[in-house]
Amino acid sequence: MDAINPAAPVAAAPETVSWIREPEELDRWIAEGKGEPLALDTEFERVDTFYPIPGLVQLGLGDRFCLVDPQVAEASEGFRRILANPNVPKLLYAMSEDLELFRHWLQLEPQGLVDLQIGAALAGAGFSVGYARLVETLFGETLDKSATRSDWVSRPLSEAQERYALDDVRFLVPMYHWVMARLRERGLEDAVGEESTRFSRELAAQDDPDNHYLKLRGGWTLSRQQQGVLRDLVRWREQEAKRRDRPRGRVVADPLLIAIAQNLPGSVRELSSVQGVPPAVVRRYGDKIVEMVADAASADNSGIETIAPPLNREQQMFYKQLKRLMVEAAEARDIPVELLAPRKRLEAVVQQRDLSAGLFDQGWRHETLVPVRERIEELLT
Repeated sequence: MDAINPAAPVAAAPETVSWIREPEELDRWIAEGKGEPLALDTEFERVDTFYPIPGLVQLGLGDRFCLVDPQVAEASEGFRRILANPNVPKLLYAMSEDLELFRHWLQLEPQGLVDLQIGAALAGAGFSVGYARLVETLFGETLDKSATRSDWVSRPLSEAQERYALDDVRFLVPMYHWVMARLRERGLEDAVGEESTRFSRELAAQDDPDNHYLKLRGGWTLSRQQQGVLRDLVRWREQEAKRRDRPRGRVVADPLLIAIAQNLPGSVRELSSVQGVPPAVVRRYGDKIVEMVADAASADNSGIETIAPPLNREQQMFYKQLKRLMVEAAEARDIPVELLAPRKRLEAVVQQRDLSAGLFDQGWRHETLVPVRERIEELLT
């Protein structure tokens, strides 16, 4: 990794914390930004619920910062518009949980996203660097993280919570300028937006109830027909968890869904004999589960996508050869190999013998692999 040149000192924290209390006031505050990048973060609670409970929205435009209660942000047309506007950069840090919140709370997919954790990795700061650590490296300020696990739903917030919340957006704009300057030097200026958008779309696809069974990697040993049963069980579990607003595992845990799909119980009695299935699940859902198993087991599941199996010994050897070339390309451009070639992408290439299976034929990944592409193609043939 190149030595990191610290960014210029960031502006001092405001003496008073600004709250926006009305949707119309937030509309005006956003309009005054005139298209400049929006620093954005959220706080939420999620313990015994399926959906995250919004607790706070933090915003920054230039040197202006504000805190907003969720009901105010939800009612603001200007807030919704700016989130959906692809021409205004939305600056976040490690954005996956924020995007999940927006998807379920506001029923929208933000556009124009810039995940500065991804940007920092592309800029040579290292893979998956924490926000506080990067702030200290770039700006020489140590953040107080004592409020991290506090209650963000109850009001009023403490002064420590307010200061913590402001710090989570106060450094995003200067961090963005540092990242973009570094990426311009590296010829990767478009990469952070490209990668942030791809990451957002992949998160949305994973949230599709029809595809969620593919995340249950332990189900790869099931037959195609059994995986069809698992798909329907997982889809039902997703709907039930949302309806009851309960974590998935509190409805039926993943290993139990796999066991049910493997055993294909034909009656409530047979379901109750499947190892590990709690009596409460049998009582509450037994008839429904047996009905779903019967329907899915008799359906035509020949066309479903199956869960990727682990690599066999020959594939593991090929994976290691391919990984060495990826490391070489990543080191030449000072990009973490974990970002260039995540394991799932590499495994897809190995299993399909096709670079496009891991999206290595597109954008910044394609450019980064140019020096080793011929050797990769030789491996694939």
